[in-house]
Amino acid sequence: MAFDGFTISSIVNELNNSLTGGRIQKIAQPEPDEIRINIKNNRKTYKLVLSANASLPLIYLTETNKTSPLTAPNFCMLLRKRIGSAEILGISQVGLERVIRFELESYNELGDLVRTTLIIEIMGKHSNIIFVDSDNLIIDSIKHVNALMSSVREVLPGREYFTPNTKSKLNPYDITPEIWMGTVINQPSSVAKGLCNKLAGFSMSFAHEVTYRAGIDGDMSMSSLNGNQIANLRDVVRKVMEKCSDGQFAPEIIYNSNNEPVEFAAFHLEKYDSYKSVKYESASKMIETFYGEKERIQRIRQKSIDLRKSIQILVERNVKKRDILTKQFNDTQKRDKYKVYGELIQTYGYSLTPEDKVLTCTNYYDNKEINIPIDNTLSPIDNANKYFNRYNKLKRTYDAVSVQLEETNEILEHLYSIQNSIDFARSESDLAQIKEEIWDSGYIKRKHVGKKDRNKAKSNPYHYRSSDGYDMYVGKNNYQNEHLTFKVATGNDWWFHAKGAPGSHVIVICNNTEPPIKTFEEAAALAAHYSKSSNADKVEIDYTQKKHVKKPSGSKPGFVIYHTNYSLVAKSDITGIEEVKDD
Repeated sequence: MAFDGFTISSIVNELNNSLTGGRIQKIAQPEPDEIRINIKNNRKTYKLVLSANASLPLIYLTETNKTSPLTAPNFCMLLRKRIGSAEILGISQVGLERVIRFELESYNELGDLVRTTLIIEIMGKHSNIIFVDSDNLIIDSIKHVNALMSSVREVLPGREYFTPNTKSKLNPYDITPEIWMGTVINQPSSVAKGLCNKLAGFSMSFAHEVTYRAGIDGDMSMSSLNGNQIANLRDVVRKVMEKCSDGQFAPEIIYNSNNEPVEFAAFHLEKYDSYKSVKYESASKMIETFYGEKERIQRIRQKSIDLRKSIQILVERNVKKRDILTKQFNDTQKRDKYKVYGELIQTYGYSLTPEDKVLTCTNYYDNKEINIPIDNTLSPIDNANKYFNRYNKLKRTYDAVSVQLEETNEILEHLYSIQNSIDFARSESDLAQIKEEIWDSGYIKRKHVGKKDRNKAKSNPYHYRSSDGYDMYVGKNNYQNEHLTFKVATGNDWWFHAKGAPGSHVIVICNNTEPPIKTFEEAAALAAHYSKSSNADKVEIDYTQKKHVKKPSGSKPGFVIYHTNYSLVAKSDITGIEEVKDD
């Protein structure tokens, strides 16, 4: 997930192909640390984003617009004045550093043709956008850095510009065998860390990719490498640099089992071959997609915090209630003993004397001798009635607690299923529909919902297609589960669900045909993935035809019963299963 030198190189390659020879049309500064430039080239307008944000510095081409302030900041006004209609002569990367130079040519106020350079440095909190003249003097920058802020380099108008010192890292293009052995390999560190420390442009993530391709554990020490391993490592680095030099980039995003983006790179990452990956024609599209999806996931998680907290409080409250009810239920299990005591006292009480505190007799239910405690201040019939009263009280408690315990377990099962739905929510509409279910169930008091909020509650199930071409639908919440099972599926369609765990209903639309085994396995994987047991190595899945699935009257949304079913064990990995994006 590092914006490393190779990603920069792929961006520069893309920008050169798209922008070189083009002319700047518009410059805007929508954020204090972000510049957007419209460039027209070959009858097409490109929108370039330059961001020096300390936490997320970026550069990429986009198709989206962003609102700018009514009054442009000073740096933006300067750029408009000096390069508002400049021609882009070329775009270059400094070595393999995260520094990009835009060489520009424009007319000054006197009508003379002058050259200037716009530089963006992608360096975390030290990121900057710097405007430099033909004498390499800084005209201005989006961030001013004085001597109090940095003892290494001032970034102020009139100062000479130079590329920041990158801890004496080596340019991978210039490494000789002597430098390779004497400087790169001769380090008291792990192999991956050594590559990252000494080679410009290498992130830890890509260093581990290089060691993986060389068949080396990136965490092993440099000193433990043998001759063949050193040669393999050098060969991999050389091949990577050749691809970089030739512009043979293959931008891709890696997704985990939850379909969340976890990594991106300018080259194919072989260490993630078992993961789902999506390839892109341009580095810009890869970067915009990756950070857009990360932002969306973060936003959904942030918006679901209060919802999760409310449901967790309800879960804890009902778990506590269930524990109390369970204790009361267990206490009622001895009720029949008191009924037997009463009956035996009625039968054998005539033999008691006023001094007796225990009635010893034969229990005619099991023909065993039994000792029954007696209150000798009461008559035999009063002793019998005391035990009958205790029995009746426990029986009433048993009947009431049984009902309450069943209701509490149903509520808990429903709450767990809601928690599972929140875990797999991808959009605000998914969350809005979950809120509707919570409000309708009476767990939380319904808030006033406007027309805009009601529209947000429109959410569709996940749609996948099996390797054999069968459509498979996955409910995102209990309302969708119920709709899929009883409104969408027909009697001969197949229904899947994780056994004994909250999870989504998965429907395979069969159109009166029998799906191949591969489709059953993929549907089971979906049921495992979208369940509370998704982190388990293997998940038991029940499946049956929809005609065998019934909904008990008055049951919670999504709750069903079935008595005829098959079972199989599935992994929750859904990598390779095609997801269909419905309009």
